[in-house]
Amino acid sequence: MASTVGRTRTTRRWRARSGALVAIGALALAACGSPAAEPAPTVTERAEVVADKQAVPAPDVPPTWPLTGVAGVPDPRPAIAVKVENTSAARPQAGLEQADVVWETIVEFEVSRFVAVFHSQAPEEVGPIRSVRPMDPLIVAPLHGLFAFSGGQGGILDLVNASGVQVVSHDAGAPGLYRVSARRAPHNVYGSLSTWWGTAEAGRTAPPEQFAFARTAEQAAAATAGTPAGTLDLRLSGQSHPVWTWDAATGTWLRSEGAEPAVAAGGARLSAVNVVMITAAHPDTGFGAQGGAPVPTYELVGSGDAVVATGGRTVPVRWQKDAQDQPLRLLMPDGSDATLAPGNTWVELVPAGSGSLTVS
Repeated sequence: MASTVGRTRTTRRWRARSGALVAIGALALAACGSPAAEPAPTVTERAEVVADKQAVPAPDVPPTWPLTGVAGVPDPRPAIAVKVENTSAARPQAGLEQADVVWETIVEFEVSRFVAVFHSQAPEEVGPIRSVRPMDPLIVAPLHGLFAFSGGQGGILDLVNASGVQVVSHDAGAPGLYRVSARRAPHNVYGSLSTWWGTAEAGRTAPPEQFAFARTAEQAAAATAGTPAGTLDLRLSGQSHPVWTWDAATGTWLRSEGAEPAVAAGGARLSAVNVVMITAAHPDTGFGAQGGAPVPTYELVGSGDAVVATGGRTVPVRWQKDAQDQPLRLLMPDGSDATLAPGNTWVELVPAGSGSLTVS
């Protein structure tokens, strides 16, 4: 019995010494080995790390008006395009100085007519308003808004009706169109934008951007890649000779009709931040005017040469329009958008082969 108790005590002392040796060995290995690893981050800590890596501040891009690129909260109302006369009997016109975009076209008898587009500003009166022409749907369809005019031939009206715009026709009795006593017919039809906006169909909302805009004038394509220019001398036809002169004091191009300064009815000089000059084929159509004179149009679905003028500089670009209801794009040689400066734009449609542009 005594020997059994002795063996038990011996065994316990041996196990205690063995445990102590193991503990000492473990501490020695820990001291001689590599540093202990840091505890793994918790789920919350890992989420914070990921969030820090992904937290890239969004660029501060203010909202802009779609047809001018000017900073501001755009009105949800639709754009309104108006067919405006440009003969000596029609000048000075009302409202052109407040248009976001003005397109100048050559119609029959080589005279010029405008398609003035309004969205960010609303003059009290626009006119004189004249009849539609075959090229108008190519200009107004991408706006998806309203188109006001005095009337038109049946076949041309069919083209306008098929373009998807809301038609506002004086001949059809649309509200907001009237004749003034200060001018003789047919140069005396005028209209009210506020009235037309009040008749806009459901679903007619703000237009999509028609051109690409830089955030500042200094970042526009002509400013960064163009060459200096002081005068844009256009010969659109034998009857149309618009000239644009750069005015550094106002930062705009000033318009003249030949040698005569172009002014609005209120006396303001007509001017543009951007002048876009599009060269396109200008064929006759099957429509005839008074005396059988052929009515022309422009071939604007396709591509061609163009010049953009901004900030006293010009840059050659390419224009491209993929379909009637698609905006006309302006492209640099590398295929990027030729950006315009924020502000109003005049588009000069130069007939290929017969029209010309001289930049000096």
